[in-house]
Amino acid sequence: MNIQSNNNAASGNADNTTSTKPNPFADNMQKVTSIHHWNDHLFSFRLTRPQSMRFRSGEFAMIGLMGDNGKPILRAYSIASPFWDEELEFFSIKVQNGPLTSRLQHIKVGDEVILKPKATGTLVNDALIPGKRLYLLATGTGIAPFASLIRDPETYEKFEEVIVTHTCRHISDLSYGKDVVERTMNDPLIGEEAVQKLKYYPTTTQEPSEHEGRITNLINSGKLFKDLNLPALSPETDRIMICGSMPFNIDVKKICLENGFEEGSNSRPASFVLEKAFVGE
Repeated sequence: MNIQSNNNAASGNADNTTSTKPNPFADNMQKVTSIHHWNDHLFSFRLTRPQSMRFRSGEFAMIGLMGDNGKPILRAYSIASPFWDEELEFFSIKVQNGPLTSRLQHIKVGDEVILKPKATGTLVNDALIPGKRLYLLATGTGIAPFASLIRDPETYEKFEEVIVTHTCRHISDLSYGKDVVERTMNDPLIGEEAVQKLKYYPTTTQEPSEHEGRITNLINSGKLFKDLNLPALSPETDRIMICGSMPFNIDVKKICLENGFEEGSNSRPASFVLEKAFVGE
């Protein structure tokens, strides 16, 4: 998930009398190692990882590019790769007039991207109290932090079942999540546990597919649990992470609170957590 940040480039008047200044982010530049365009508005890419960078699966970091005015255009992006990966993976939308993604969508292997190595976020296992079942509820690029978490062995150590739901408008929008789940099932490190514990439930809202409708409606109607042969949500056994558009986050948070769940944080773990930042461009 790419998340709106307040670190937008400040405006200023160009000084034509000064010489070109060195890039203040030179020490934060990482090289693009691979890119995959999933359709005309979604792509993923991988960057080199600084040796000193540490993060927990599910966290996000600031990345960006230099603008024409010499100022950085930075946004917070969920890290889609797990903590143990030697590279950093990100999943992004393409917005043709977006300050960052209008540029980022054109990167090529070998190009450099700004990466500020400090990671943070609430979508981490540490922010949840122990439970039996983990629900990872996502829309759009909100699948990114869950792509990290389902490839972390700790997730399967803490939970008996892990349910990933991913709601998008069209089937092609689900391609990245489907690919990550398939790779996880075949991973030599965690594949065996993933096959036993991981359930993947993709839904579409604007194109016919195996599962159709908003996940909020499928939860409220009970269809999600019927399809997966699972009991209804219970704060006694279930833990929930939420990542998507702000309206989606608000709607699912309401469902959680109405069912007796309590919102958690890094400093006070509880039964559900959500990413509070806005989706950015």
